[in-house]
Amino acid sequence: MTHDIVIADDDETIREIVEFKLDGPDRSVTAFENGRECWEHLESNGSPNLIVLDVMMPGLTGLQVLERIREDDDLSSVPVIMLTSRGREEHVVEGFERGATDYMTKPFSPNELVARVNSRLR
Repeated sequence: MTHDIVIADDDETIREIVEFKLDGPDRSVTAFENGRECWEHLESNGSPNLIVLDVMMPGLTGLQVLERIREDDDLSSVPVIMLTSRGREEHVVEGFERGATDYMTKPFSPNELVARVNSRLR
């Protein structure tokens, strides 16, 4: 079984690291550089198994994409991991209040991200 993972981060280096670490024989990773492209993909391609979102992105922020995901009947149950430099307590609380499944702050451990993704894909 192949797990479909969608990533959205405006930082090309972060996107490449996350894509490299998460891509594999049982995973298909699709990456976007902004929230609008990510949302358009989700609307037209259906429900992936997991989504990783940066908060601060052009077009739509990660929180705006997250809100749309949680309001969409087809996407509302998809796990969403926020991966962001916004790490103050109120930012983390806001992410969870808006429906994030998990929240990681940058700089981050790619191996920890893989572990968190693996725990959500079981």
